[in-house]
This record gives sequence, structure tokens and C-alpha cells, in this order.
Amino acid sequence: MPSAYENAGVSVEAGYEVVRRIGAHVKRTERPGVLGGLGGFGGLFDLASLGYQEPVLISGTDGVGTKLMVANMAHQHNTIGIDCVAMCVNDIAAQGAEPLFFLDYIACGANDPALLEQVVAGVADGCVQAGCALIGGETAEMPGMYDPTEYDLAGFAVGVAEKSAIVDGSTICEGDVLVGLPSSGVHSNGFSLVRKALFEQAGYSVDTVLDEFGGKTLGEVLLTPTRIYVKTLLPLFKAGVVRGVAHITGGGFIENIPRMIPQGLAAQISLNDVPVLPIFDVIERAGQVDHVEMFNIFNMGIGMVLAIKPEQLDTATALLNDANEPYHIIGSIVEQSGEDRVVFA
Repeated sequence: MPSAYENAGVSVEAGYEVVRRIGAHVKRTERPGVLGGLGGFGGLFDLASLGYQEPVLISGTDGVGTKLMVANMAHQHNTIGIDCVAMCVNDIAAQGAEPLFFLDYIACGANDPALLEQVVAGVADGCVQAGCALIGGETAEMPGMYDPTEYDLAGFAVGVAEKSAIVDGSTICEGDVLVGLPSSGVHSNGFSLVRKALFEQAGYSVDTVLDEFGGKTLGEVLLTPTRIYVKTLLPLFKAGVVRGVAHITGGGFIENIPRMIPQGLAAQISLNDVPVLPIFDVIERAGQVDHVEMFNIFNMGIGMVLAIKPEQLDTATALLNDANEPYHIIGSIVEQSGEDRVVFA
């Protein structure tokens, strides 16, 4: 006989099945420091076991935004969890943190165990890429708040850095070189404009195939997971060659790069040296968006910007080459002569 809760639209048994399904995915994210497993009221992590002398915890939280709507349109849910992890761990890595653990939150209109397993499998994939453990989470079935086919996804990451090794941009000086690390695509920002430009104005669908994408559908291109930069950045931090890091998320170049730069300085960016990805040309054309304005919305092909002292550039690029990480010299730090903190040349 259905319970009162089931009559209200919440399936307790489906919730139990989700927990059973995700256990193996959580298991593969384990790392030193993790205590216990799923099932407790809180996730446990032993910070003392890592050997830091003056550990500072650095945390971040984020979601995936309306990229979830594209995932629903394409019926592809196995990579969206990578995006969620990436948005959180890239933020804390930008301050020199080694990500330690991650927690996720999924709210849905109806509990579909198979679909939610795909989502959590993606979260686990992202955690493996970042070297952090998935130690807990919450799935909230909320009929009436969400339609049965809708869900939302958010996450929370905690990392650690030695107090003396925090990367905060305070030592950035005029003449420092700006090195860009490539993005994999749109990542997880600007999708309200993406959807309006491509689906409403241009009339495309997730199944549209354009010449620019080498046979891939538009849905495949848009759902390319956000890059996780942790394993690229950690050796650079250890070598002490990075003075500042900007994660290029919502607000693009114009909002995010100044967040790492001290007052009185600006970033001078050479537009010709930014490798704009084809998807951004398509969005710009379909949405009739000004080219410079695109840099105030999207990453345009650069997901991370590093500020490096000129004398340390060879060391930094050697480490990037060792990691098979492509990079682009996209500008430098200059004295600020006006109000703009980012100047395009």
C-alpha cells in the first residue's frame, strides 16, 4: 500500500535505490584523509594526516546553471557532474589550494535512480580528475517545486594550502606575463545567452550539425565538460612560479582577471593571441553580440589566466610542457592609466 509520502509524490524506495547505485562511484574517489563512508550525517576528513604545517582551508561552492537545460534537451546527463566539480575546484585551485573533498546537492521533481546515477557518476569522474574525494551529498525530491523531468545540481569543495603558499595576486607587478590555459568550450557560464542566441534566434537544436564542429552536434559541443585544471596548476604552485590566477567564468575576461590584480595595475590582452574557439564565433554571429562584449561574458577559449614573473616564465612553460598542457601568452600586466582594469590591444 502506498505510504502518505508516496501519495504526496516522493518515492522513498527510489531514494534508497539511488544510494545503492552511487556507492561504487563514490568508492573510486577515495584519497588519503577520508574517514568512514557514505551513510553518516556528515562526511569525515582527517586533515592532520596530510602533513601541512600551517594549513589554511579554502572552500568554494557553485552550480551548473542553465547548462542543465541543454543536458535535458540532449538527454545527456553523464558529464554534467564533471562541470559541477570543475566550477568549484577550479575556483579554489585559483588560490593555490589542493582540493581535498567534495559534496554535491541534487534537487529534482521526481527521483529517477538511473538518471541520478549518471549525474553522480559524472561528479565522481570530476573528483577523480581533481584528486578529491566525494564524501557526501544530498538528493532532495521536490515535487511541485520542479517538474518531474527537471533537476538542479550544485556542489561544495574544500581544499588546503600552506598559509605561506596561498596565491592571492598581491605580488603581481607591472611587466608580469599573462599565460592562458585553453578551455574545452563554453564550460558552465553564459548558457542563458547561449540558449537564446542558438535555439531561439538562430533556430538551431541540440541535433544541429554545423561545419565548424567537425561532424559533432551542437548538443555535443555545448555539453563538452568544463576543464579541471588542478593537476596542471599544483606543480606550478609547488615551484612558486605563479603570482596570480584568474578562473575565467561568468563575467569573462573583464570581470575575472581584475580579481587577481592589485589596485593601480591592469591586464593588457592581445586579442590576436587569444585562440577563440569556433563555438564562440557561432554564438557571436547567431546572437549578434559585439565581439568585445563576448569577452565580458565567455571564456572565449581561455579557461585560466596565470600571472608569471618574466624571469620565471621559462620554468613555468617547461612545467606546462612536461604536463603536455598547451598554453598561450596572451598579454601582460601594465600600469593602470584609466578606469579599465582590462585593456584590449
